[in-house]
Amino acid sequence: MIRVAIANQKGGVGKTTTAINVATALAATDWRTLLIDLDPQGNASTGIGIPAADRHRSAYDLLIDQVPLSECTQRTRITNLDIVPATVDLSGAEVELVSVEHRTDRLRQAFDQPSPIDARYDVCIIDCPPSLGLLTLNALSAADTLLVPLQCEFFALEGLSQLLKTVEQVQQRFNPELGIIGVALTMYDRRNRLTDQVAEDVRSCLGELVFQTVIPRNVRLSEAPSHGLPALIYDHQCAGSRAYIALARELIGRLPQRRKAA
Repeated sequence: MIRVAIANQKGGVGKTTTAINVATALAATDWRTLLIDLDPQGNASTGIGIPAADRHRSAYDLLIDQVPLSECTQRTRITNLDIVPATVDLSGAEVELVSVEHRTDRLRQAFDQPSPIDARYDVCIIDCPPSLGLLTLNALSAADTLLVPLQCEFFALEGLSQLLKTVEQVQQRFNPELGIIGVALTMYDRRNRLTDQVAEDVRSCLGELVFQTVIPRNVRLSEAPSHGLPALIYDHQCAGSRAYIALARELIGRLPQRRKAA
């Protein structure tokens, strides 16, 4: 199972929207997909159609109580897509993990426990909170690679620099195998000259690491979560959905195909 963390410590850059719709697009192309919601706000769980009352096991149980991963997953209405949801309890996990031994390895330990989970899924998408705290560090320590959503505005560039330094530190201390599979430009507005300038700066700095697909500002992407649906199902034809389908196609091209089960 390939593990892809979606992280950026800056809030409001489209991490959860990217996690939901990329996971849905992967599932639609016959990749058996697991989505792990590590954000205490639980927006990925809501956006995929799992009400708070139906989240019987969660990422909190996985990290704090070390409940086996297979017992924390639950099915969604989307074929080939399961989720480990988040509950409000996860907001206290950062504090509780401080005194725990190997506190940055709890998620990796969950993956490493003897379990049929690797045979059930081809890829795992991990939605991280908007911070570089212990929850995000757990995701980066457990992940094979990192996808970075980047909003096309000036302050996002400063956040990207900080995130890249954190990735380097994680590589040195916790997970030497961690790589960055790509940077996805989000909330792209072609009418705004600053958007084009930021995109050019990012591409000149990171080159081919930046996905060719850009995610536009799109009202349908904002409306979909209130209906408990990914945008790809809420409105398959909208500009945002088409962009995420193209992004998933690019992502698949960068994933190691040998890891996909037959």
